[in-house]
Amino acid sequence: MPHIGLVTLVVTDYDDAIDFYVNKVGFDLIEDSDMGDGKRWVVISPKGAVETRLLLAKASGEPQTSAIGNQTGGRVGFFLNTDDLARDHRRMKTAGVVFLEEPRYEPYGIVAVFADLYGNKWDLLELNPLR
Repeated sequence: MPHIGLVTLVVTDYDDAIDFYVNKVGFDLIEDSDMGDGKRWVVISPKGAVETRLLLAKASGEPQTSAIGNQTGGRVGFFLNTDDLARDHRRMKTAGVVFLEEPRYEPYGIVAVFADLYGNKWDLLELNPLR
């Protein structure tokens, strides 16, 4: 069955982005390959995820650089599902992730918005099992 395997996240620096997503958010580093000319193929994934991955792509040129931190126009653009929001919220805060709000209850589950190191907004989301 077709699925979305990679989504590009434009970053300023590969190593800073890897540090944030791996050491603070808790993702796995799947691949980090030198492509030459300062480019790398850097793939990260939430722990245990098989099909969903992010490609960290270093910005090249003004249009890409200006999109860093605002890739979805200020909206939450990324959704990180968890089976235990309280656990992951606590762990991520301790690691230095900045949450823009405290966890809140919605009809679809428990959610807390956080910002990545560039300001992109993410939902940490524990879906309601009845949905």
